[in-house]
Amino acid sequence: MWFSTLRSVLIASCLSATLPGAAAEPMLVSNSLNTCQEDSMFTASLFKVVYTPNNGTAFLNIVATSSVEGSVVFDVDVSAYGYTIIKTIIDPCKAGLAGLCPMTAGKIPLKFNLPVEAAAASQIPGIAYTFPDLDATVRVFLNMTDTGKSVACVEADISNGKTVDLIGVKWVLAIIAGLILCSSAIINGLGHSNAAAHIASGALSLFGFFQAQAMLGLTSIHLPPVVQSWTQDFQWSMGIINVDFMQDIFTWYQRATGGTPSTIFDSLTTVSVQVEKRGFAAVPDAAVGFYRRSAALVPQAVGSLMKRANTMTGSGSYIVFGIQRVAFRAGIETTNLFMTGLIFFCLLVVVTIGAVAAFKGLCELAVKQKWMKGDTFLEFRNGWLTVLKGILFRLTLIGYPQMAILCLWEFTQVDSPAEVVLAVFFIVGMTVTLGWAASKVIRIARRSVAMHRNPAYILFSDPQALNKWGFLYIQFRASAYYFIIPVLGYTLIKTMFIAFAQQNGTAQAIGFLIIEAGALIGASVLRPWMDKSTNSFNIAICAVNFINAIFLLIFSDVFNQPPLVNGVIGLILFFLNAIFATVLLIMVIVSTALVFYRKNPDGRYQFMADDRASFMKSQSQLTGTTELDALAATARGDKAGYKHGLDLDDDNESISSASMRRRTDTSVLSIPAGAPNGAYGRNNHMEPPRSPVDPSTPLFPADDAQRAPSPYNGSNASRSQNNGLPPAYRQQNNASPWQRGAGYEH
Repeated sequence: MWFSTLRSVLIASCLSATLPGAAAEPMLVSNSLNTCQEDSMFTASLFKVVYTPNNGTAFLNIVATSSVEGSVVFDVDVSAYGYTIIKTIIDPCKAGLAGLCPMTAGKIPLKFNLPVEAAAASQIPGIAYTFPDLDATVRVFLNMTDTGKSVACVEADISNGKTVDLIGVKWVLAIIAGLILCSSAIINGLGHSNAAAHIASGALSLFGFFQAQAMLGLTSIHLPPVVQSWTQDFQWSMGIINVDFMQDIFTWYQRATGGTPSTIFDSLTTVSVQVEKRGFAAVPDAAVGFYRRSAALVPQAVGSLMKRANTMTGSGSYIVFGIQRVAFRAGIETTNLFMTGLIFFCLLVVVTIGAVAAFKGLCELAVKQKWMKGDTFLEFRNGWLTVLKGILFRLTLIGYPQMAILCLWEFTQVDSPAEVVLAVFFIVGMTVTLGWAASKVIRIARRSVAMHRNPAYILFSDPQALNKWGFLYIQFRASAYYFIIPVLGYTLIKTMFIAFAQQNGTAQAIGFLIIEAGALIGASVLRPWMDKSTNSFNIAICAVNFINAIFLLIFSDVFNQPPLVNGVIGLILFFLNAIFATVLLIMVIVSTALVFYRKNPDGRYQFMADDRASFMKSQSQLTGTTELDALAATARGDKAGYKHGLDLDDDNESISSASMRRRTDTSVLSIPAGAPNGAYGRNNHMEPPRSPVDPSTPLFPADDAQRAPSPYNGSNASRSQNNGLPPAYRQQNNASPWQRGAGYEH
């Protein structure tokens, strides 16, 4: 009864997903029967088996095709994590298996309950029913009794219905990431810019780590079950979220725009789906060599069939890997994956805009009703449109890895012409937007260096530049303002390997190794982040990503290592990343929570070496200047008046632009008193200006006759008489010291 027992030890994840209560009952399940030999004479398009030890029976639902005629014996091999735990030979005639002694050619539909003897069930260890994402495989060779020749080889992956791919974990991770990002915005709005910068940097790094975990699952490399499930927990960060009614809309949209939706989930009752993973146990070298060659060649051989469809094997079952594997595990049709990620990104943008606008309205209402002080969130209330632009830019940066992968992958799938147009629009639009924003930051920093010999001056003293472009540089030290360019390049190259190399897992593994090695070396040498703790935080993430890239290279079987190595490395990857992610979460949560319990959150962090804190100005301190600017614009007769700035580029409104005009316009340069004759290029034939104040005159004269003529309001003749300068000189320099910098000098 060994063969019956071991076959009944098969099929898990699908039934546990469709029957949530079933996961609580001990079981061993399998979804598909895969061939592991060239020209195998026994195949199955449908293979579903559920073994429940509580009632000692196995339910089988099989549709198989056999070309074998005659008596055979079953050479059975059971392995867990690449280690062989059971190896035996079963004679179906002695075991009393009806229909298999002797075997006959033809189609064999089987659907029945099979009793499992207690002696056979006792051979299964108890941990097999409880350890999540069990990586176990049953492989059976059908050998002819008279010649001993192997005429067929089939294998089935075993699961127990337990998994680390849990909906609760996904919700918790998403909520924590969202709350931390919102917390940084609130703290910044309260004026604690230093604390907000640290929290935002930690939140972005944490979210980037989540996306890096999701990218591991999107590769087409054969991954152990526990790695597949672990990476599936982070696919929400790539917008891969299954909502039933939205899937119906996406299917309708694809049909309406000339596409052909896939129907893999509609056919699960009649065919099996093979989720590609590591699957090499102790088998003859010839069989291993064939399996390795076929596993590497299958995606290439059927590449032309992959567009707008899933790959179908010769036995009639489907095989999914890489991005298709992630979509299948998420319950999403492959042809709907692009629209799923796109729509969720758009929804995030729309919801964010609505939330910011609503918060602005609530703040104004609270101030009007005196529910909160008038200076609370003053900077946000005065420049909320600029803040909103910065938030949208930040969302673009966060969503760029997701959209880059899905858009580039859509070019290889061509689900419908309309979806290809959307992919072109989003990938080009987001890439150009982020590239232009990065170049803008570099121009501002270089301007600041030219004017003030310090890139931090304008980057952090100009509130418009900080609120709008700060998402690109605030996490870095001021001298590393350029580092956003390598970050964007790293993201784009990595996404291209995922999207375009789906048919070659080895190329993806090597590419990931080179990319992550470069990222780790660059981060360790340059240390571009704002302080020591932030550098350590991000370098640790780069180190773990590099280790994961090494593991991917091992999973690609380029070293031809024993199957046991893959099984052990899969467990190491899971535990390493699970522990590291937990530590990161605790660090970020504790850091954020402590900020809210301190009276001075900025005091918890050391001031940056780039003196950014001394350059930052609260908008409340600039309110008076803003009002003077508006009055100055009216006095000058500026029809546009004071403009808050809805344009894409606010250069004309920024402190940096005004400062540059004052620094470069020679017509408004004031000549200091007592300067030697000829020290300044122009008017070197004139005498230097003398002080317009007569020290013999009282500070408050009794009448106008005793008052010295004002150097600013007197006639041209009086000015010329006082200092010997022509009238034009003082007309160009008629701004008093308190007016300079407030907009009156133009």
